[in-house]
Amino acid sequence: MLSNVYDDEVPEVVTITETITETPTVKTFIFPWKITDDIKPGQFVMVWDFKNEKPMTISVIDKQKNQMGITVRKAGPFTDNLYENIDVGDQIAIRGPYGNGYDLKGYNKILAVGGGSGTASIASLSDFYDNVNLISAASCEDELVFTQRFKDKNEEVYICTDDGSCGFKGFSTQLAEELLKEDDEYDIIIGCGPEIMTYKLYELALKYDIDCQFALDRYMKCGIGICGQCCMDETGERVCVEGPVFNKQQLSHLTEFGKYRRDASGSIVKF
Repeated sequence: MLSNVYDDEVPEVVTITETITETPTVKTFIFPWKITDDIKPGQFVMVWDFKNEKPMTISVIDKQKNQMGITVRKAGPFTDNLYENIDVGDQIAIRGPYGNGYDLKGYNKILAVGGGSGTASIASLSDFYDNVNLISAASCEDELVFTQRFKDKNEEVYICTDDGSCGFKGFSTQLAEELLKEDDEYDIIIGCGPEIMTYKLYELALKYDIDCQFALDRYMKCGIGICGQCCMDETGERVCVEGPVFNKQQLSHLTEFGKYRRDASGSIVKF
């Protein structure tokens, strides 16, 4: 039975056609991919460098050119190798896309919050929706990503840096609350970043009685719901299948959200 599942999930080898150095630690890789209507912002793919495999958020969904992109932040041996050694003409293998993305039909004004490289999860929203305001947060100005993509679509962009080198000095959640106080037309908050950030954004959604959808990050191995590595709570919600984007109702039932995660061995540890 398992062999049949994996037979349907054979990685597709693709050739990198473009690389974009976003910051000194973040790079985007573009490659050909048949873009179908069921591919949505917030989904992820499993990336294989022919040695190891890791999940990566889809940051580029280009229907016109039939190409897709992933954005990689240097954070360990796998991502360091991609950043430093993979370039135009090189090959990687992709399987997916997997999981649930953002479902924003019917919302009039969207506040999207991206923390660091987590902004990759919402980067392609500007190509799907016209009513997205972005908070882009990073440690410093040099680490900000994707702000120009939203500006090019004439969307409002608010910058937030920890050190105050650009824009608002402080946390993205502080800036988000200021915007929610000033403008009562926002009807949903979405975002991706460190879970302490998304949990505080969830609390803001409760406080201001608006909807929310957040992409969660958990340790994944298979990406298709078999290994159980990314399960949350005793009920076993799988981030790779039921997520990675969870809505307000789903989040309200996740007792581990913002409090606990599982490490590579499967042990539960506090944030």
